Amino acid sequence: MTRARPSVATEQRGAEQRGARGAAGQASPRQARRPEAAVAGMPGAPGAGWALVALLLAASVLSAALLAPGGSPAPPQDVDKKKPVELKMDQALLLIHNELPETHLTVYWKSERCYHCLFQLLVRVPQSGKPGKASTAAVSVSTQHDSILQFNDSLGEKAVCRLEYKFGEFGNYSVLVKNTRNGSSGIACDIVVNEKPVDSNLPVIVVFLIGLALIIVLSFLRLFLSLDDFNSWISKAIHSRETDRLINSELGSPSRADPLSGDLQPETWHLSAAKHRLRCVDTFRGIALVLMVFVNYGGGRYWYFRHSSWNGLTVADLVFPWFVFIMGSSIFLSMMSALQRGCSKLRLLGKIAWRSFLLIMIGIVIVNPNYCLGPLSWDKVRIPGVLQRLGVTYFVVAVLELLFAKPVPENWVLESSCTCLRDVTSSWPQWLLILLLESIWLGLSFFLPVPGCPTGYLGPGGIGDWGKYPNCTGGAAGYIDRVLLGDDHLYKHPSSTVLYHTEVPYDPEGILGTINSIVTAFLGVQAGKILLFYKDQTKSILIRFTAWSCILGLISVTLTKISENEGFIPINKNLWSISYVTTLSSFAFFILLVLYPIVDVKGLWTGAPFFYPGMNSILVYVGHKVFEGYFPFQWKLQDNQSHREHLTQNIVATALWILIAYVLYRKKIFWKI
Repeated sequence: MTRARPSVATEQRGAEQRGARGAAGQASPRQARRPEAAVAGMPGAPGAGWALVALLLAASVLSAALLAPGGSPAPPQDVDKKKPVELKMDQALLLIHNELPETHLTVYWKSERCYHCLFQLLVRVPQSGKPGKASTAAVSVSTQHDSILQFNDSLGEKAVCRLEYKFGEFGNYSVLVKNTRNGSSGIACDIVVNEKPVDSNLPVIVVFLIGLALIIVLSFLRLFLSLDDFNSWISKAIHSRETDRLINSELGSPSRADPLSGDLQPETWHLSAAKHRLRCVDTFRGIALVLMVFVNYGGGRYWYFRHSSWNGLTVADLVFPWFVFIMGSSIFLSMMSALQRGCSKLRLLGKIAWRSFLLIMIGIVIVNPNYCLGPLSWDKVRIPGVLQRLGVTYFVVAVLELLFAKPVPENWVLESSCTCLRDVTSSWPQWLLILLLESIWLGLSFFLPVPGCPTGYLGPGGIGDWGKYPNCTGGAAGYIDRVLLGDDHLYKHPSSTVLYHTEVPYDPEGILGTINSIVTAFLGVQAGKILLFYKDQTKSILIRFTAWSCILGLISVTLTKISENEGFIPINKNLWSISYVTTLSSFAFFILLVLYPIVDVKGLWTGAPFFYPGMNSILVYVGHKVFEGYFPFQWKLQDNQSHREHLTQNIVATALWILIAYVLYRKKIFWKI
């Protein structure tokens, strides 16, 4: 039981004026000593790759069979046997009992995550019709975050009490509003749990434990296969020496010059971008892509797998900037490879322009899927989008690097007299232009006059900031998009509508934010330069990754004051704020700091299964968007209000795209534009 004493909100009058209800392989002993020889899915070990993907799919399907709570119970009824209140996901039933004599109650609600928001009307509770009997009203409340409830006397609109509580999904609660025993002037609001909620996070925990068990099993399997005695025993038990000789003669040995081969020595694997791909780069890209597919498919309908309503970070907010970051690394590595092969800059410029054009055009097509709603009107075509931003970012960063690019010789480190900061100083013209772009973002964001809005406004508008600026969503960023592109060509359902009830269109992939995505990609270019300039110097690479991660992290701490909303520039995915860029880039350098020695240097992990979609990223991204509504990626659920069923469906769909990427990898099919 929770008890709350009377209190009056400073924004009470605003709540009185605004009331709108809110809701919501196997290898030989010699090969086993080479980390790359055990790469799952490589020509030398096809069985291991298939086993890995099969286990991944089995884990996905098994999660559906586990008896983890997550389904919605029968609709609960209020105490007066009125019409049932039908609960949806992330909702609970709240019964409000008014025991105050001759007092009508007005109940207001807001989410604890809604920063400086107006209270929204939740329900009105009349006075009791009979002496000694409380009047009751039933209403559904959100369970995603802590809820703040304020109870007002309807007559004088005077706050009688307020409480903050975290309701559980499908739970049944009562709030008793009554006079205290020690005085008629004291009023208490007590919460009673009538029916315990379900643990809606249990399916996620189950899936996490299955994944952890899978990793442990595969790790032990890899350890056993790397033991000479164990591997020799297995080989003698299954194959004769003659069989092994015949198999080896049929399969052959992978060429050292093949960048897709797994039989490369650790010291030559990362020798040059012109000769070999870095598996950690493709693995990182695959991690970001797999997460992107999962959250785009719904992420089990959990709030932390959806984009943040405004400031702050969720899992969904991590993937796009990581993808942009690793795209920057790939731009530099592939460009150096092309220049070392003797490709002219003019030809490269043509390829860059053509690829950027294709990305933008494909993006416009897949963000306007109105084939089920009749012919699409040109007046309503959404122009910004993920691939559109990738296309523009790719063009700017690639051209910027092309202008100043020079082939990096194999003995670059030995030829350089001062190499401690050469990866930075060699790019000083690019850095000047990037800093100029960032100055433009800062200048427009904080000094561009926006009609009806305060200059430098970075808020969500709507009911945020006490409802003072309802049509100022995104400040200068939103204003520039609305002026240059028009309302009809922007995203109509931004994440800010969830908590802040915004009404103006706002596109998270808009024009101004593209500047900071260019900055993110250029930081990825810096990571690529570190990997190439300091080849064969693992310690130097790791030191620089650590330094960049710490420097960017300190910038983020300064800009945000380690606060979600109170910093100079909060972390904001919708705006692609500079603090968002530095924070996610800091994480990206840290991930490379972990992946590079594990994947490329020591060969402790092959990068599977993320490596496969990372090698076919455009195909997987476009494919998952185009076939999103088709079976087997989506099917009719038995209970549409069950996190468990949604999570199972989304995991299976994501695993299927990993399987598709693996099959295409085995067949050496890669879609490049």
